[in-house]
Amino acid sequence: MIIGICGGTGSGKTTIARKIVETVGKDKVVLVEQDSYYIDLAEISLDERRKVNFDHPSSIDIDLIVQHLQRLRNGESIEMPVYDFSSHTREKTSKIIEPLPIIIVEGILIFSQTQILDILDLKVFVDTPADIRLLRRIRRDIEERGRTLDQTLNQYETTIRPMHNKFVEPFKLKADIIIPEGEKRQATMDDLSRLIIEKTANEAIGARQQI
Repeated sequence: MIIGICGGTGSGKTTIARKIVETVGKDKVVLVEQDSYYIDLAEISLDERRKVNFDHPSSIDIDLIVQHLQRLRNGESIEMPVYDFSSHTREKTSKIIEPLPIIIVEGILIFSQTQILDILDLKVFVDTPADIRLLRRIRRDIEERGRTLDQTLNQYETTIRPMHNKFVEPFKLKADIIIPEGEKRQATMDDLSRLIIEKTANEAIGARQQI
């Protein structure tokens, strides 16, 4: 079962995906993050890298994501790239991901890409107001990615907001489940986790019955 979790930058989708992994069990769920698949920009200067539109699908290696999801579904391990956001390059080492019954792929652009959308069994959209997303993005970029406030605000105005309106928000309609901001968020997450647990339990029973 492949579950896609989509939402705008700072929506909380990564946190939600990781909490689902913890709730359902790390022995049952594997997490694939779109952010790991940014195209390596090592061949151009750092100044040129900073000008790249990282919120456009062209910045992501979509073909590799699809290939890796298919491999995991077929019971094969993958070598997921490790991306350095401070330098906008891939590290030389990769992360070995083993196949598990539930595969979660999360990212801002996954619903806008037909190749990914077509292989998702369940589509979840994390719906968070723009002001909250911006505040979270500012905090993350400054604390975790070594960027200044001006750099983040400039990126928000020039690429993040317009790309969200073009490649993220319109595809909310593709979702099977929408996780809202506020007090209903935890209840919706709990329901989703129960659904996944029931799915894995039913598959385990079916596998035993076939033996």
